[in-house]
Amino acid sequence: MRYGLFILLCLQALLASAVEFDEHLDRLPLGPLMYVFEDVRGDATITDIASPALQGSFRQHHNQVLNAGYSHSVFWLRIDLQYSPRESSGARPWYLELAYPPLDHLELYLPDAVGGYRLAQRTGDRLPFDSRQIRQHNYLFDVTLPAHENQRIYLRVASEGSVQAPLTLWSHKAFVEHQPMRIYVLGIIYGVLLGMLVYNLFIFLSVRDTSYLYYILYIASFGLYQLSVNGIAVEFLWPNNPWWANAAIPFLIGSSVLFGCKFARSFLHTGEHSPYVDRALLLMMACGVLVMVAALAASYALALRLATYLALVFIVLIFSAGILAWLRGMRVARYFIIAWTAFLIGGAVNTLMVLGYLPNLFLTMYASQIGSALEVCLLSLALADRINAMKEERTRILEESGCELENLNRELATSNRLKDEFLATVTHELRTPMNGVIGSLELMQTVKLDVELEQYQKTAARSARDMMHMVNDILVLTELQAGKLYPRREPFSLRGLFDGLRAQYSPLALEKGLQFSIDLENSLPDTLEGDAGKLTQCVSYLLDNAIKFTHRGSVYVRVTAAGPLTSTMPLRIEVTDSGIGFSAAVEDNLYQRFKQLDSSMTRQYGGLGVGLAVCRQLVDLLGGTLRHQSVPGQGSTFELALQLDLPVQSASVESPGRRFGGYPQRRPEQCTVLVVEDNAINQLVTRGMLLKLGYRVRTADNGAEALDRLRAEAVDAVLLDCQMPVMDGFATCRALRALPGCAELPVLAITAHSHSGDRERCLAAGMSDYMAKPVKFIELQALLHDWVLCQPVAAQPE
Repeated sequence: MRYGLFILLCLQALLASAVEFDEHLDRLPLGPLMYVFEDVRGDATITDIASPALQGSFRQHHNQVLNAGYSHSVFWLRIDLQYSPRESSGARPWYLELAYPPLDHLELYLPDAVGGYRLAQRTGDRLPFDSRQIRQHNYLFDVTLPAHENQRIYLRVASEGSVQAPLTLWSHKAFVEHQPMRIYVLGIIYGVLLGMLVYNLFIFLSVRDTSYLYYILYIASFGLYQLSVNGIAVEFLWPNNPWWANAAIPFLIGSSVLFGCKFARSFLHTGEHSPYVDRALLLMMACGVLVMVAALAASYALALRLATYLALVFIVLIFSAGILAWLRGMRVARYFIIAWTAFLIGGAVNTLMVLGYLPNLFLTMYASQIGSALEVCLLSLALADRINAMKEERTRILEESGCELENLNRELATSNRLKDEFLATVTHELRTPMNGVIGSLELMQTVKLDVELEQYQKTAARSARDMMHMVNDILVLTELQAGKLYPRREPFSLRGLFDGLRAQYSPLALEKGLQFSIDLENSLPDTLEGDAGKLTQCVSYLLDNAIKFTHRGSVYVRVTAAGPLTSTMPLRIEVTDSGIGFSAAVEDNLYQRFKQLDSSMTRQYGGLGVGLAVCRQLVDLLGGTLRHQSVPGQGSTFELALQLDLPVQSASVESPGRRFGGYPQRRPEQCTVLVVEDNAINQLVTRGMLLKLGYRVRTADNGAEALDRLRAEAVDAVLLDCQMPVMDGFATCRALRALPGCAELPVLAITAHSHSGDRERCLAAGMSDYMAKPVKFIELQALLHDWVLCQPVAAQPE
């Protein structure tokens, strides 16, 4: 009867102490609600613990977290829970979390069907990670609580390290919702550590300062230590190695002390100003190595205790070294002290929590990680400040050598000026010999050749044109970069422009077996005002690419109105091909200079890779837009849109210097042309072209000689090179206009310079017209036809 009464009283006490909650509970900290029994010998079984005889030995725990520090005892935790739902009557699963990963042994006991207790789960970091019921870095148990029944749960906790038991009951939904915040905090901490490690690694590779190397090793060691303490390393790095999971914590603490002291000695130069501190740091490095050896060879409990006390001494010593360095006037010691102050506070809080002097809360649990993240950032600032100090030293050296730099700057300015002059000279020198090559090849066309020589002539002519095309591209690009190009406004024939493009590119397309067509909308006006030359260049670049990158199919040009016709003509030009196309991944490089789709394309198709870049800049110069669409393997479409002006209707005024045309008034044999050219090859080529056309030819090597010939003999036209020794073409033209009978003489400029401003400069000097090298046979024939053969006889100079 007496024993029955004792049991009844125990049951009543149990019912009175049960924690009652309903289905609306999200999170329940169990620290103040659990009962703890310390098994000093550690040999009690669940049968012993659950017996009525030991129930009175359990003591209620009033703190939030059980914190027993370093203890050899086994701790039994008893939690009485009563789930009393209001809206349902069924059982419901819950999560029981113990948020302290460095525990060696952990066993969960739940009631069985016969009134006793069964082992529901055995885990801990002495077992592989797969032993955990739920794969989490913290220990998480899935428990099902029946409705309206008292449920008693036992936890057996044992560890050679610090015994901490932050125990919480979670609903499934609340636990999942709480995880992101925990992940964010850890992610920020580890992200800072990783970012600083990579940042300082790059700096070390750049400056080769050993301080950065030691700092990198320190960050790596301490970062891995934090991963081990938080259970992340056990989950992801070494889940199946329980021995190393425990040994890693003291080993990494020793490694952090070793490299941290090495970094402090190198960064603060303690050997130079604080020999005693330097020796203490060397001693700490030896102790760090000793702890690392103990972690691998001695017991985990001994190694962990040595590592903990070593970490405390290390923090104090490092802080003292920074204070001494600051007192001795080291500038970088300021950031060093602030950094280690943050780490000192965080490390001290965490260590006191591990030793049992502070409660296990979120802040104390992660104090070391938060402090270390701040310390890493601040030490990076200290290293950056060191770089700044080095920069200041370099600045002082640079100031001392200022005179030398000033001379170098003057030489650089001179080099830039010479570079521009060199480019202008190269422009002329490249075009001048090409004039001789292309002119000679065109003259060969007038001579009957056998089949083999004719094939060689065509090949050489095509190669020369290609080379001249590349030279022109580079020159245009150079002038665009220098801002020397500007749009011109002059009347031109739209259909004539595209007829010329058809005549130029149709043979090239047919040679590759491609269909080529140009379709102009019938409603478009023919005469427009704008820069026909630059518009032709833009379309030429698009056609060049279309034919180059199309193996089969067609190249199609469509010209339409982009809007209603008002005082201006909005024009749309579409160039469509069925070529290789390109993907969106290469569009960033599409309009860059000297780039094609990729290196393999460059090798296969050749070219400088400046066509689209120049085309885009020319279109922008004309005030238009350039868009594109493409599908790999199916072709591309480039759309050029711009506004052109309609010509102003005004009465034409006959000018005595205007270009004639129409029906010839006389034959070439009746006309004499003076060729003024200093280059013997170009003079020979131009003379040969004129003789082939039937003209009488006179030659002069420079401007002064030309003036002498004009004084002695009347001529019908002058072909005048602009760049010559003794007297250039512009001075020559101004001088000859003053000669009797030469005021209206056709003076036709032939120059290697062929871009913006050249034509206007020639006309301003009194020249009649302008032709760029290389001189083409057909263009020369047309120019002389209009200026000489079609000139009325009465208008000829006497």
